[in-house]
Amino acid sequence: MNSSQNSSQNSAAQALATLEALAQQSRAAHSARFFKTGPGEYGEGDVFWGIPVPRIRDVARQYRDLPSGEVSVLFAHPVHEVRVLAVVIITNQFGRLRGAAEREAAFDFYVNAVRAGYVNNWDLIDISAPTFGAFLVDQVRTTASDASGERLLRALAVAESMWERRLAVLLTFAFIRVGEFGYTLELAATLLGDKQDLMHKAVGWMLREVGKRDVDVLRAFLEEHVRQMPRTTLRYAIEKFDEVERKAWLRK
Repeated sequence: MNSSQNSSQNSAAQALATLEALAQQSRAAHSARFFKTGPGEYGEGDVFWGIPVPRIRDVARQYRDLPSGEVSVLFAHPVHEVRVLAVVIITNQFGRLRGAAEREAAFDFYVNAVRAGYVNNWDLIDISAPTFGAFLVDQVRTTASDASGERLLRALAVAESMWERRLAVLLTFAFIRVGEFGYTLELAATLLGDKQDLMHKAVGWMLREVGKRDVDVLRAFLEEHVRQMPRTTLRYAIEKFDEVERKAWLRK
C-alpha cells in the first residue's frame, strides 16, 4: 500500500466520504421513524443517511486504524450513521488492545463520548457497551479494589442522561458473560423506578441474560422485586420461561 493510501485511511474526511457514498435516501425516512426522531421523542432531530449496519461495518474495517483524534471528528458529526461508524471503529480497536494502559485510555475515550452526548441512541450503546464492559471485568480481577469501577457504574446509573443510564446496564453484560451477576442485579434494582421505556427494556434484557445462565438467581430477584417492576421489564426478563410460569409471574 502506498503512502497516499495510508494517509487517506487515517483521515476522518476520507472515511466520511466513503460512508456518504453508500447513502440510501429511500431508507433514510424509515430510519428516522424507527429511531424516533420526531418532536419530544428520544431521538429528536437526529439525521440519517439510510445506510444498513453491515455496510457501516465494512467501512469500519477499511478504516480500522483511524487515530482517536480522527474518530472524535466522526463522533461530532450530526448524521447518525457517521456516529455508528465511530462507535464500531473504536469498539473494534478496543477489542484488539492487550495493554492495560491502552485499554484504559480507550475505555475512558468511549465513556467520555457517551457523556459528551455523541453516543446518543440505543443502537450506539448496544453495539459497544458489552465489549467495553470487559475493561471493568479485567479491573475487578486484576486490582486489589474494584471501587472505581463500582463508582462509575453507580454514577452512570443515576445520571440525567438516559444514554448514560443505559450504558451502565449494558456494561454489566460483560460481567454476566463470566458468571458474575451482582452488578447487574444491583443496577436493575436501582433502575426499577426509571420512567423511560428504553430503560425498562434494557434492564429486562440484562435480567433475561442472567436467567439464561442461572435461572434461580433470576427467580430470586423476581420474588423480591416483581411488584415494583415495570411491566415491560418483567416481560423481557421472563421471556425464556415457559408459558405457565410467565403467566404466574405476570399475575403477581
